[in-house]
Amino acid sequence: MISIIPIQPNEHPEFDRNLIASLPTSGPRYTSYPSADRFHQRFTHNEYIKALESRQTGALNKPLSLYIHIPFCNTICYYCGCNKIITKDKSRADAYIGYLEKELDLLAPHLNGNLTLAQLHFGGGTPTFLNDEQIERVFAMIRKHFLLIETGEYSIEIDPRKVSRDTVHHLRELGFNRMSIGIQDFDPKVQQAVNRIQSVEETREVIDAAREAGFKSVSVDLIYGLPHQSIESIKPTLETVLSLNPDRLALYHYAHLPHLFKPQRRIDTDSVPNSEEKLDILQYAVQTLTDKGYVFIGMDHFAKPQDDLAIALREGWLQRNFQGYSTYADSDLLAIGVSSIGKIGSTYEQNEKDIDAYYQALDEGRLPIMRGYQLNQDDLLRRNIIQDLMCRFALDFSVYEQAFNLQFEQYFQAEIADLQKLAALGLITLHCHGLKVTPKGRFLIRNIAMVFDYHLRHRETQATYSKTV
Repeated sequence: MISIIPIQPNEHPEFDRNLIASLPTSGPRYTSYPSADRFHQRFTHNEYIKALESRQTGALNKPLSLYIHIPFCNTICYYCGCNKIITKDKSRADAYIGYLEKELDLLAPHLNGNLTLAQLHFGGGTPTFLNDEQIERVFAMIRKHFLLIETGEYSIEIDPRKVSRDTVHHLRELGFNRMSIGIQDFDPKVQQAVNRIQSVEETREVIDAAREAGFKSVSVDLIYGLPHQSIESIKPTLETVLSLNPDRLALYHYAHLPHLFKPQRRIDTDSVPNSEEKLDILQYAVQTLTDKGYVFIGMDHFAKPQDDLAIALREGWLQRNFQGYSTYADSDLLAIGVSSIGKIGSTYEQNEKDIDAYYQALDEGRLPIMRGYQLNQDDLLRRNIIQDLMCRFALDFSVYEQAFNLQFEQYFQAEIADLQKLAALGLITLHCHGLKVTPKGRFLIRNIAMVFDYHLRHRETQATYSKTV
């Protein structure tokens, strides 16, 4: 269930630094609600099987997405907090692919035949750690169980340091039609500090090859807040990135948490920009991108006006899932591979994070579920509200009153009181029938969504979250 509330095309975000500084600085990214820190080990592979089989009734027969996690990387990037295995031994990927095949074979009896795949995403780690033959092997497994369609979105994350022009064409021939390219920063000093040396030339070659091969969309990832970054250092990177002319661009905030992520201990904390400097960089980047015609989608995503993401935003059918913003209507998400997270109906499930535990479960003939979550009625209500806030930047209270048989202002008395405070700050306009996020509230949408987070409100989590801006 979503409410279709289109965004007006002339609504540009407004960067209010004083307002940003006055609000809580960290919170969930809401790729799911409840967020993953609420998942628990009482949810096992048996609960997952029940959720899968419920799809066969038809009531939950949503479009299907597939996420495949490839955990391997050739070298370590010091900023990275992802689940990864650093190795140059390609044979380790051969063994891993064998276990991916086991997982799909275990899932198959619960999927009710060959299914249409609306979306496919290879994430990591570094998916292009796999060589051409290994990727072919994975694709053969996918086609054994799923039907790929002309209108599907099939994407892969690319490290351009390890990908040739021929490999890009090979990826397109297999069926990929979208790619995301990691850049982070082109400044040599920054690259040295985070152990990711990447030239403009090899990056440009991959993007040019993607366009030659007929990829529908090319996205690039940047990070702000890395060591030695400043407004002056980021200007040449942004200028170069704009010359590459990506269809989409993500500008992620670097969270320096060396106590949580061991590789970050190799970064000199004194070289990391402070909060004011980070806001300087973000403000400059946002102004530059919007001046160049990119549409601010939400949080840290930008897209060209003609890109599907921008169209989905304007027309009110933008979605958000574990891979970020998406153009498809609410989909069920199968996720395979170590540590991957999926969503089936009103459940979330996450695979074992440890590679040996993942292998052991599959060797024992069971799905490698480590933890998960079954949403109750209140969770479903709040999930829909947060999805509308994150993707449509507005709420129509009557939609939830009709769907959940409640009086919105009565059910959410405490939340309404908090919303009135946000309205006084200028983040939203609030009336008796709904609310609308203002241009200055767009940058603080996570703060607005947090109002409806039951688990935060009742302090039922000890999680450490990233900064909201």
